[in-house]
Amino acid sequence: MTEAQPLTLPTPSPTPAHTVHPVYVIGGGPGGLAVAAALRGRGVRAVVLEKADAIGAAWRGHYERLRLTTTRRHSALPGVPMPRSFGRWTSRADLVRYLDKYAEFHELEIVTGVEVARVSPAEGDLWRLEASGGRVLTGSAVVVATGWNHTPYLPEWPGRETWTGTFLHASRYRDARPYEGQDVLVVGAGATGCDLAVDLAEGGAARVRLAVRTPPHLLRRSTLGWPAQHSARLARRLPAGLADALLRLHRIGVPDLSAHGLPRPSDGPYSRARAGRPPVHTTELAALVAAGSVEPVAAVESFDGADVVLADGSRVNPDTVIAATGYRRGLEELLDGLDLLTPDGTPGASAPGLYFTGFADPADGTLRHLSRTATRTAKALPRDRSRRLRSHPKN
Repeated sequence: MTEAQPLTLPTPSPTPAHTVHPVYVIGGGPGGLAVAAALRGRGVRAVVLEKADAIGAAWRGHYERLRLTTTRRHSALPGVPMPRSFGRWTSRADLVRYLDKYAEFHELEIVTGVEVARVSPAEGDLWRLEASGGRVLTGSAVVVATGWNHTPYLPEWPGRETWTGTFLHASRYRDARPYEGQDVLVVGAGATGCDLAVDLAEGGAARVRLAVRTPPHLLRRSTLGWPAQHSARLARRLPAGLADALLRLHRIGVPDLSAHGLPRPSDGPYSRARAGRPPVHTTELAALVAAGSVEPVAAVESFDGADVVLADGSRVNPDTVIAATGYRRGLEELLDGLDLLTPDGTPGASAPGLYFTGFADPADGTLRHLSRTATRTAKALPRDRSRRLRSHPKN
């Protein structure tokens, strides 16, 4: 890996004055670090609590092949640009390096190895956090930044527990080496499933199938040098029909794979992204499907002995099944009793002094969204705190 060029950066903000009740940020991923840095820049003490032994734990654990589908320039967090040596599309490893540098540059106050089990209101307009090791912490406010991809999700497929092959969730996949020469079924045609299918096909798996319930929109990262992320930003200001047409421009050069079992969706890419299913930015998958190196098959319905039963009634007999079936937010226990979650487990309401970041998957880029949310939260938090104290003066 090429050594990153030295960063030329502005001077960090002065150290915030110590306060008895800091703002606690739960989660040391990009969203949590961005909020903590934005608060520090405004003189507010923020303490990041990370349950793993290092920040950016989710990114450290992602598969090696992963690259951002958003440009380097529009993926940086506030205050620290990404170096040009990362290239236009930042790799997983470079993003981890960037997060370490980001925390160091902003001199963030981070405590690792601490898992917060529950958050609840406390007296005096404060918040109580129950954490591992019997810790009870009191904060002036809390920012929940535990992330979109928190808890691996697996459908309740009949027969899976007694299936005789190797089964794993995509969160445990790192690279294709352990599956060389194997017959592998990847379940789920979102960004992760498509990436893993490509990695396996190029990495020596004997046969790769991709189980598809809903065919994805396959788009290019950029078309004639124009990034799809820029189109998604413009699309937010357009009517749905025009937004869909704009993003379809990034389908130029991606072949119609209907004859290979992967038809083009009938809905628009932006409309689907707004419903929580963003397009998949890949040209490699389309080429491999067209060449027969990745075989789209019907969705998985059940497991039976050594077989996997598909929705069209056919059966396959892979050595390994990798479930790229997504994640859940995992907030139910943390926010138990607060009645703030929607039926799908995402934050749907707020409470005074409790903030959320990272619980959206926008078409124009998650990291850009996290940066904007961090800035808004840092501006709003002191103002909201002052308003709450005026409304509930001490006796």
